[in-house]
Order: sequence, then structure tokens, then C-alpha cells
Amino acid sequence: MSAPKKVVLAYSGGLDTSIILKWLQTEYGCEVVTFTADLGQGEELDPARKKAELLGIKPENIHIEDVREEFVRDFVFPMFRANALYEGLYLLGTSIARPLISKRLVEIAEMTGADAVAHGATGKGNDQVRFELSAYALNPHIKVIAPWREWDLTSRTKLLEFAEANQIPIAKDKRGEAPFSVDANLLHTSSEGKVLENPAEEAPEYVLQRITRPEDAPDTPEFVEITFEKGDAVAINGAAMSPATILTKLNELGGKHGVGILDLVENRFVGMKSRGVYETPGGTILLEAHRGIEQITLDAGAGHLKDSIMPRYAELIYNGFWFSPEREMLQALIDKSQEHVSGTVRVKLYKGSARTVARRSDHSLYSEKHVTFEEDAGAYDQKDAAGFIRLNALRLKLIATRNERVKG
Repeated sequence: MSAPKKVVLAYSGGLDTSIILKWLQTEYGCEVVTFTADLGQGEELDPARKKAELLGIKPENIHIEDVREEFVRDFVFPMFRANALYEGLYLLGTSIARPLISKRLVEIAEMTGADAVAHGATGKGNDQVRFELSAYALNPHIKVIAPWREWDLTSRTKLLEFAEANQIPIAKDKRGEAPFSVDANLLHTSSEGKVLENPAEEAPEYVLQRITRPEDAPDTPEFVEITFEKGDAVAINGAAMSPATILTKLNELGGKHGVGILDLVENRFVGMKSRGVYETPGGTILLEAHRGIEQITLDAGAGHLKDSIMPRYAELIYNGFWFSPEREMLQALIDKSQEHVSGTVRVKLYKGSARTVARRSDHSLYSEKHVTFEEDAGAYDQKDAAGFIRLNALRLKLIATRNERVKG
């Protein structure tokens, strides 16, 4: 690959991406443009601007954007229409943020005339795949630079030495080994590495960033009502809110009541297993509520088909194929299923649990007169079930008869 002339770097303002910024300048002698996304990670982003300026980036080449609404509206909500869970448990909080970051990297590259983008993901993780597959899907000609796969800064000591040699500010707590690595956005917080690397050891309590321990949560339950329109949450307790505001409010409620803690050993796309602690308070409530409204509005055939494709859909997101045609095809099917998924669900929050306790909808398929144990006024003739069972049993009886004959 020829040396890039201008690179758009996904820049957090932290030590690692600051080192990458300087390394790009020294290794390639190229101009660097920074992009910092406000995904709701809860950090002040102005220091990233100041750090970039300190490292010689021109003000016009520093891009800091609030993308929280786009993140929830165009990425999180479509994913939640599918009830997506990777390996049956993980709500894909890190996975779903990467395509949006890549999208903006490619767009800024086009806007500024850059010929390359760069990221700070390591060669051991999934994020390198997610960033790069997304970038290539959006611009097949873009160059992607992954310094962790190229440089010889293979230890924390070498990184700190490079930082000191290039006058990159080092926070005092960065001089020792960090106890674990944290990635956060509006959907979740992910903690990995160091004290979490041994899956036989319980994660220390201090790992939790945004959720109260269930043992310390309030002793009184709290109820929240979530209103959906065509599969997307649009209001909480009757108050209409934007997508990002809804997720923010649900995070607050879930965090307070200890909802959404997951300790998971997962299979990375690159082939190894890794252990992480995920905190997804609002997403856990949202999934429960969405399942609740689907229970009364989604036909059995549609719901079961949707559930059968969900693992494939979730795996595509986890592996970085958000912009693939197969994910878009599955999304079209999922979105079709959501045409009548509208109504309100009441969820009970109590000491780590989020449980649907009531649901109502003008689009409901639930018929009380058909399922009642009382007089149904002829709505359902129970005698019909006999023929239904006989027809479904026919092939089973034929198999059993054959087996008796062969055995005899």
C-alpha cells in the first residue's frame, strides 16, 4: 500500500489514539484529520479537541459530532426490532456502534479529500473487522490503516516511551497497568481484560460502571410504561421522546434497579474466546418490552420465522456485516413484521430484573373470548380439535406402525 497523504483517524482523545495520531504523522508524514463521535459514552469531549490541537492538528481538521440520535434511530432501534442477541445473551452494544463510526470516517474522508482512514482496534479483536468491513462496503477504494497490526509498540512500556519521546501527555493513572479496558456508548458499557481475563474468577464489584448492584438496588419495585409504534419505542410513561432520550431514560431506570448486567464468555469472530462484563440497562428493558408488545401483536408464523433468523442476523452484526446485502435483506423481512407492533407495555423493575406485567394494543391479536375458561358463546368448537389432532398424528402413527412391522 502506498503511503497515505491524508488520514481520517477515529480519535477518542485517550492515550492510545493520541499515540496513533503522532505515529501516523511520524511514520507516514501525512496530514491527520480527527473524528470523535459522541455516542453517549458519558465523557466530556472538549479535552479531545484540545489534545488534538496540542498534537498539531489544525482546528478545521478536528471533527467532534453528537451522533446519539442517529446511533439510536438508525442502528440501535432497527437491531432491537429483531430482538437481536449474539449467542443468546449479548445485546451487541459495541458491535452496533462501529458501522456508524466507520460511516462517518468515510464521509469525512470524502469531504476533506483524505485517501485513508485509521482506527485504534487491535489485531486480536472484533472491532478491526467491523471498522474495516464497513469502510470497504461504503468506499471500496479507501485505504484503511490499523497501526496495532503494523507498529512495533507491542507493550505498555514501549507505548509510554513513545508518548514521552513525542511530548504526548500521559495521565498519571496510565503509568501502571489499567485494571481492565472499558468501551462505552449510549447502549452499553463493555469491560474486558486484566482482572477479567480469568473466567473462573468472579468479576470485582468495582468493574460496574453504570449499574447499581442488584443487592443494593431499591427495595421497592418501579413500573415503567413503554409505548411502541411499528416496533420502535416512542414514549415513556405517556411522554413522547426522541430515540436517544428514550434510551437515556431507560438507562437511568435500569441502572437504578440493577438491570442489565451480563458476564459472558463469547466467541470472537477472529477465533478466540474472550470474557467480558457488559452493562446494558436500558437495552435490557427495551428488549423485554419489545418482546412484550410482540406477544399480542405478532402472528405466530411471523414471530417464529423472525425468531429463527435472529441468530443469523445477530451474528452478522457481531461479525461486522452491517452494510452487507444479507443483513439488509433480513432487515427488510424484520421491518415488514413490525407493521402492527404498536401499543404499550408495562415493565416491573426490581433488583436486577425487568419483567413484563401488562401489555395493550389496538393492533392486538389476543382474543379473550377464544381462550377463556368460561363460556365462550360458541367462539371456539372444542370438537374441532379432534380432527386436527388425528391429521397431525397420521404420519406419526404410520411411522410407529412401520417400526413395529420391521421390528417384528
